[in-house]
Amino acid sequence: MATITIPLFTKIPQLRQLNIVRDLPGVADLVEKCFADTMDADGRNYIQQMRRAGKDNAFLRWATSAVETASMPLSGYIWEENGEIIGNVSMIPYRHARKKYFIIANVAVQPEYRKKGIGRALTLAAMQHAKQHRADETWLHVREDNPGAIGLYHSLGFVELTRRTAWQAQPDRNANAGNPGIAITRRTPRDWSVQETWLQSLYPDLMTWYQPMPWNSLRPGFAPMLFRFIADDEVRHWVARVNNIPSAVVSWQAMAGRNNRLWVAVPPEGSEDALTALLLHARHELAWREKINLDFPSGQYNAAIEAAGFHQHRTLLWMKSDETLLDVNRKSI
Repeated sequence: MATITIPLFTKIPQLRQLNIVRDLPGVADLVEKCFADTMDADGRNYIQQMRRAGKDNAFLRWATSAVETASMPLSGYIWEENGEIIGNVSMIPYRHARKKYFIIANVAVQPEYRKKGIGRALTLAAMQHAKQHRADETWLHVREDNPGAIGLYHSLGFVELTRRTAWQAQPDRNANAGNPGIAITRRTPRDWSVQETWLQSLYPDLMTWYQPMPWNSLRPGFAPMLFRFIADDEVRHWVARVNNIPSAVVSWQAMAGRNNRLWVAVPPEGSEDALTALLLHARHELAWREKINLDFPSGQYNAAIEAAGFHQHRTLLWMKSDETLLDVNRKSI
């Protein structure tokens, strides 16, 4: 196939909108094929959910009417050749603080069809879709170790805003905080105010559309306790104190059907030793689990997390379309 050079929204036979009723199984196969090497348990579960949804007539009827409102990948574009889906991009609408966002996700092209302009065509189609639907902002995320995709998004006017790293560690009953200046205690209700403030800064709503902060699970009190009981949600909380003042807070959450996760709350800087001690304590206390997962902004605390025995699973660049750099109506594929 020759490189595509025609204007973006001139009719391109291979490029069409996703048909939620008939395309989900093919998209699931494509996404699994393209990301199998980097897919974690949540990703594999997502693929299985997509396949089940493609066979659920009740879901498909609902999805057809909820395409532009539900914060789910129900709309998008595919590239099809000889009846086979070889490229895909998903669109996820999201509302926050009275603004409308679109998240571009699942940009996938079969390996043998790459470097032919298909990924660019799909991304531009998604951007045009967001613009036509009056999005205030368009976002996407991409793995740090995918320079080709990063270069493509930069060329389309996306700018990097932040990086978030998924960390993993093996529990270890022999892990030892070993810092006499840091006391590890259980969280008390009095600690919640500072923990909530730090969490809101580290996990802003716009960054957690795919994994919302479980506020009802983390808050102290009777009502949250009742919610956890009904949701079959298990949590534990620990605080690292220096001179009896909270320096870091970690909450562990395990919910039925999902990976267990740590939610870390620390100030912008200055709590490196406390965080290392607290994560080591968590590895010790959770020795009966198979693996511990942590999502956290990249940068300031990387060394502290590594010192606690965690390794980087992946780092995602969060990028936003800068409309001052790009008018998608003037671009060509």
